[in-house]
Amino acid sequence: MIRRHLLALGMASVALLAACSSGPKKPDPTPLAPPAALMGTRQIWTAQVGEGGVGFVPVAAGGRVFAAGSAGVVAAIDAATGADVWRVDLRTRLSAGVGSDGQTAAVITGENLLVALADGKERWRVRLAARSFTPPLVAGGRVFVFTADRSVAAYDAANGARLWGQTRTADPLVLSRPAALAAVGDTLVAGVSGRLVGLNPDNGAVRWEVPVANARGTNEVERLIDIVAPVGRLGNEVCVRAYGAAVGCVDTLRGQPVWTRAAQGTSGVHGDDRLLFGSESDGTLIAWRRGDGEPAWRNEHLKYHRLAAPLALGRVFALGDGNGLVHLLSREDGSEMTRLSTDGSAIVSQPALAGDALVVLTSRGGLYAWRPQ
Repeated sequence: MIRRHLLALGMASVALLAACSSGPKKPDPTPLAPPAALMGTRQIWTAQVGEGGVGFVPVAAGGRVFAAGSAGVVAAIDAATGADVWRVDLRTRLSAGVGSDGQTAAVITGENLLVALADGKERWRVRLAARSFTPPLVAGGRVFVFTADRSVAAYDAANGARLWGQTRTADPLVLSRPAALAAVGDTLVAGVSGRLVGLNPDNGAVRWEVPVANARGTNEVERLIDIVAPVGRLGNEVCVRAYGAAVGCVDTLRGQPVWTRAAQGTSGVHGDDRLLFGSESDGTLIAWRRGDGEPAWRNEHLKYHRLAAPLALGRVFALGDGNGLVHLLSREDGSEMTRLSTDGSAIVSQPALAGDALVVLTSRGGLYAWRPQ
C-alpha cells in the first residue's frame, strides 16, 4: 500500500485499474459493419504535436485549438486552417495536456512544474507540491490546478502568484487520468473521490458537496470511484462519471443531486438538453434521459472497441476508439451515421468542437479536423 505522505510529495504510485492486466484475455472487438456514410464530412486539416495519452486533450478557445504532446511540444493552431499560430518545445516531458482560455495556455511537467505560456513565450512557472494528471483549467484570469493528492489550487494567470489552495484528505491510490475540473458560472467544480465539490474560485471556500458514488470495494483498487473528465454541462446542471461506479447529474446552483444511476464505465460523459451519452467499460453505448436518468437506449455494436468520451453535436454524437476511428452516431439510438479515419493509433480523449470543426487528437499526436458538409 502506498503511504499518504509519499502521495502528497508527488511520489505516489498510480492505480490503474483497468491496467492491472494480468487477467484473462479480453474479448475481440465486435466486427464493424461497412461504413454507413449517412452524413457528409470533409477533412479540412491535420497537424502533429507528438505522442500523447489519456490526459492530453485538445482545447478549443478563441478561434484556436490548443494541444500538447507528452514530450513537451505545446501548440496553438488556427482552427480554420490548421496553421500554427505559435509552437513551443519545452524540452521536458509533460504529465497532462494543455488548458487555455484562448490567451494563456498552461501545462504541467513530469517534474511537477506548472508552466504558463502566452503568444508562444513562457510567461512563468511554479512548482507544485504533488504530481498532476489533470490539464490545468484557465478561466477568469486564473489557472486552476488539481493534483494527485486531491488538492485544488488557483494561480494568477498574469504572474503565477498562488492565490489559494484547498487540500483534501488523500486516498492511498489515485487514477492516472484527468479528474473533473470545470468552471460553471461563478463556481469552480471539482471531482474529489466520488463527490462533486463546488468551490468559490476567488478563495477556494467550499460552497457545497454532492456524493455521486460511494466506495464499496474490498480493496483500494476496487474502491477507486474518482469523478473523471470530461463532464457534460448544460446551464447550471453538470453530469459526471464516477469511475466504474455511477453516472449522475448535479444542480450546481443549489448544490443538490438531480439523479444518479449505477454504471460501469470509465470515461466521461456528454450530452444535450434531452440525453446524456456514455459507454460502459465493455463498450456498450448508453443514453440516459437528462431529466431523470432513466436509460433511453443501449447499443452494443461497438463493444470492446476501447471507446473514449463522447461529444454531443446536435443530431449526432462523436467518439473515438482504440484503433483511431471516429464514430459519428445517431443521438436517437446510437446507430452509425458515418465513420472517420485517423493514423490508426488510439483516440483516448474527448473530441473538441472548434467553431463548426470537429477535432480529435490521437495517441501518436495527430490532430485531425473535419467539417460537416
